[in-house]
Amino acid sequence: MSAPQAITETIVMRDGREITIETGKLAKQADGSVVVKCGGTMLLATVVANKEANPGVDFLPLTVDYREKFYAGGKIPGNFFRRETKPSDDEVLTMRLVDRVLRPLFPEDFHAEVQVMISLISYDKDVMPEALAGLAASSAIAITDIPFNGPMSEVRVVRIDGKLSVNPSYENLQKADIDIMVGATKSSIVMVEGEMKEISEQEMLEAISFAHEEIKIQIEAQEKLAAKVGKAFPKREYCHETHDEEIREKVWKECYDKVYEVAKVPSAKEERAEKFAAVLNDFLAQYTDEEELERVTPFAKVYYHDVEKEAMRQMILNEKVRLDGRDPQTIRPIWSEIDYLPGAHGSAIFTRGETQSLSTVTLGSLKDANMVDSVAINYDEKFFLHYNFPPFSTGEARPLRGTSRREVGHGNLAQRALANVIPADNPYTIRVVSDILESNGSSSMATVCAGTLALMDAGVQITKPVSGIAMGLITDEKSGKFTVLSDILGDEDHLGDMDFKVTGTADGITACQMDIKIQGLTMDIMETALNQAKEGRLHILGKILETISEPRADVKPHAPKMEILEISKDFIGAVIGPGGKNIQQLQKDTETVISIEEVGEIGRVEIAGTDREKINAAIAAIKEITFVPVVGEVYQGKVVKVMDFGAFVSLAKGTEGLLHISEIEWKRLDKVPYQEGDIVEVKFMGYDDRKKMKLSRKVLLPKPPKPEAKPKAEQKPEA
Repeated sequence: MSAPQAITETIVMRDGREITIETGKLAKQADGSVVVKCGGTMLLATVVANKEANPGVDFLPLTVDYREKFYAGGKIPGNFFRRETKPSDDEVLTMRLVDRVLRPLFPEDFHAEVQVMISLISYDKDVMPEALAGLAASSAIAITDIPFNGPMSEVRVVRIDGKLSVNPSYENLQKADIDIMVGATKSSIVMVEGEMKEISEQEMLEAISFAHEEIKIQIEAQEKLAAKVGKAFPKREYCHETHDEEIREKVWKECYDKVYEVAKVPSAKEERAEKFAAVLNDFLAQYTDEEELERVTPFAKVYYHDVEKEAMRQMILNEKVRLDGRDPQTIRPIWSEIDYLPGAHGSAIFTRGETQSLSTVTLGSLKDANMVDSVAINYDEKFFLHYNFPPFSTGEARPLRGTSRREVGHGNLAQRALANVIPADNPYTIRVVSDILESNGSSSMATVCAGTLALMDAGVQITKPVSGIAMGLITDEKSGKFTVLSDILGDEDHLGDMDFKVTGTADGITACQMDIKIQGLTMDIMETALNQAKEGRLHILGKILETISEPRADVKPHAPKMEILEISKDFIGAVIGPGGKNIQQLQKDTETVISIEEVGEIGRVEIAGTDREKINAAIAAIKEITFVPVVGEVYQGKVVKVMDFGAFVSLAKGTEGLLHISEIEWKRLDKVPYQEGDIVEVKFMGYDDRKKMKLSRKVLLPKPPKPEAKPKAEQKPEA
């Protein structure tokens, strides 16, 4: 049997690199499957959609899964099972990046289960795979008859030395001051996420526009591939919703004005929810027949949600007043507090409206670093942030099923927001934990603010404080009106058209995350949102600085103190000792934690402890082990042995030299004037022919003047 003939399409990027999309060879029983290849990196993407929706499902059950096969990079997994297990945080983040662009592009009334699976099957260090995942997923869908308002694609935009480019290598990524992932259709930006080193709003817009032009090229290639395959049109027919227009009309007629009035009166989250629920309950109360009530209720709930959404949106557009009474630009009331938890190394509470984060900082040594091991990268992460969103924060009781994808994503955004203000010479491993205690919008941005406060409380010398804000958007396609909202509520996020989170210092943006729910968002609207976000961000930053204006001068008494030593790598073995004997004993004696890392020709030694005197004792012990005398330097030595011809003087453990009797004083001595244990100051003069150390004390003493020459005897006159 001969291999099937693949159908391919090639994309030529602006820098000349090529991406190929291939279908028809692998995974042919899936609805759609493609292999995307750039350099030596290859992704296999498949999609399968059920023909019918499951009973009672009124949403899109979309699953996006991204996995990196370790064989792709010629590696065996390092875990106990030696196989790929649960997805890593980086894999989860890639899933979210793809999901957030795909999900809004399916029809609203399409509820069949859809599963998109993306696998990294070959890895090239010059091509980062996550930048191709969105292209692969969209291509797999584009060649099928699955209803989809795409294609779409994603690119990773970086700026290196002032020049923008897409889809960099990992090595080049480290040099960038802008690193953002952008997802878009041919006409609209759908998603933006990334980190920056304090860039301006205009620089952000330039990077997004640059990405969109590259995305348009990739979308055209998908359209050409779909045309070659020939099964993408017509799209499959489906009917996943039933409607009753009579009930729809009645709900709108009887509820819209009531909902509008509820929305106009400022109220708290729970109170507002109760008032909205009461309007629906009043509507349903007119149905006294149980069978009729049972028939009407599902339809009424669907249409009432639409009424709520439209009434709130029109109220904001027309009245310029929001659900809690604020105007579009106003930030909710803020209060914050530091040093709340005496046992933590740093802690802070940040509360904005009905959203609250309790954040903590824990300082550790290199041994506490987060070990990141994947196909593409392997390193120790010394700054990381964990975000927890318990159900009580929204007044719910629901099962706890481990860390959610949302928690991973929100934590990563906050981590990226703060990472660039951690000093490069920071000696600590730093873990920030944000526990969300209340949530009504923008909990990830509360995490950034609380994280900044906790870091300063812990004495971490961050370069600048960072604040964050979530922006929303309400648009009306018919009238062309739009309103940008600062510091959005949960309802404004749910019923609005945009969730745009922006973090930064007083001097520029450090991270962002944007999700767009509508087609045709213009750059003008995005620019308005960014400029309004800057005003809000600076306001919040001012509130942070009222609580603590700068980092504490030092870490707290119970926090570990850290010192860094650099030794020659030749001494690493001597410090560690056979089987770790030396370093273990030293840690026990000094109650410290000592970590050694080989960096080039240097051994980088971290010494952590809570008692500075014991840290200094550990430093002294290591310096003694690694001591190498320098010719010409003066040392305080200890006499360890006295001989007729001189004294052996120890400069450090295992380092002894001979102070010859002739080098003790300038005058001749008949006896060495020392006893064992005496401390003597000597100068290291170098090594003799037998590589033995030569020491001298007399060169440190004033040299006596030479005796004056006797005058010559007077000569007798000649006879």
